[in-house]
Amino acid sequence: MPLDNLPAAAEDYARDGYLSPVDILSAHEAASHRAGMEEAEAKIGSVHYKPKVHTILRSPLALATDPRVLDVVEALIGPDILLHNVTYIVKEAGASSHVSWHQDLTYWGFDGDAQVSMWLALSPATQESGCMRMVPGSHVRGRRDHELLDDPANVLFQGQTVPGVAEEEAVMCPLEPGQASFHHGWTLHASMPNRGKDRRIGLNVQYLAPHIRQTKHDFDSAMLVRGEDRYNHFHRDRPAESDLESGAVERQRELERLYISTAGDR
Repeated sequence: MPLDNLPAAAEDYARDGYLSPVDILSAHEAASHRAGMEEAEAKIGSVHYKPKVHTILRSPLALATDPRVLDVVEALIGPDILLHNVTYIVKEAGASSHVSWHQDLTYWGFDGDAQVSMWLALSPATQESGCMRMVPGSHVRGRRDHELLDDPANVLFQGQTVPGVAEEEAVMCPLEPGQASFHHGWTLHASMPNRGKDRRIGLNVQYLAPHIRQTKHDFDSAMLVRGEDRYNHFHRDRPAESDLESGAVERQRELERLYISTAGDR
């Protein structure tokens, strides 16, 4: 999907609860950002599922604030945009890791759903490598009951799973490097293990409208990336000014502990 008719894309999103695929980066740009992620891994180890990675690395910050991305986000949630979280999600080739059927907003503690998530592919996300699956229109039903399952292969922190999802209603959302999907916080989605020969690497980003509040505590943080914040409901995240600056790394560790605690507090 090229970025040449955002009003029509917003209508599709309102109906289906997601957009996919959306052309964002060139293949060359995607390869360059993949190389940046893997350079960071060589220095600090796994960055898989590390929250607030845009506060310690410039590459994910640049991707999350790219005007091409923010133009899509603006079409979906309005001109005032907070960047709440950025994290890499990596499925190694041949690994058993998967993501069960779930809804993003279930455990985040927000008081509304003026939120959108982006999943930007830095390597091929195919059916074989475990691309995301979406259930079109599932967002309009609101929150579904989740069960907490003990499944070490589940990427989700608590193994939260919506039971009884009709698999025949699911739609595969394959992405080429540089393409993205955008989905609503109540859209049911999941993904299977990576049976391919390459790593499946994606950058997952959450955006909020500034009127949204965190209901679980008063310590949550975000970063204004477009428009105005007339509410000031969140503390301010500091963008990465250089890669892996020691003070930023210490702050990120605290933010990570808070993020995991928030997701785990029902």
